[in-house]
Amino acid sequence: MKIRKITIGLAVTLVFWATALVAADKSTEVALARGKYLVENIGMCGDCHTPHNEKGEPIKEQWLQGTALAFKPAVPMPVWAEKSVNIAGLPGWKTDAAIKFFMTGIAYNGLPARPPMPQYRYSQKDAEAIVLYLKSLAPRNK
Repeated sequence: MKIRKITIGLAVTLVFWATALVAADKSTEVALARGKYLVENIGMCGDCHTPHNEKGEPIKEQWLQGTALAFKPAVPMPVWAEKSVNIAGLPGWKTDAAIKFFMTGIAYNGLPARPPMPQYRYSQKDAEAIVLYLKSLAPRNK
């Protein structure tokens, strides 16, 4: 009888954890989709952070890997960024610093991004989704 109680208790515990894992996977999936939407449709990050071909189409194989900017400011601006950085995988960024950047526009070095990068003010939930999505684009170790 005691073994049966232990087995039932173990089964209940396993079902609980399996349900929690499925919920966590679904939550991550939703956050990734939200991050992708924000990057591609709201921030439109690919316009500056992805090279484009001669037809003006983004080169998908180089998605968000940085490129020379095809436009310049109308008036001289000494801090203007001539190139965009690779944001696929957010190399060099810790998660907390990246989330803060998308919430405040202030980078890990305490400075705002150089123009033409806007100082976004995303909510914490949206900033977390963006960072999750961008970090998911990191090359996988083999």
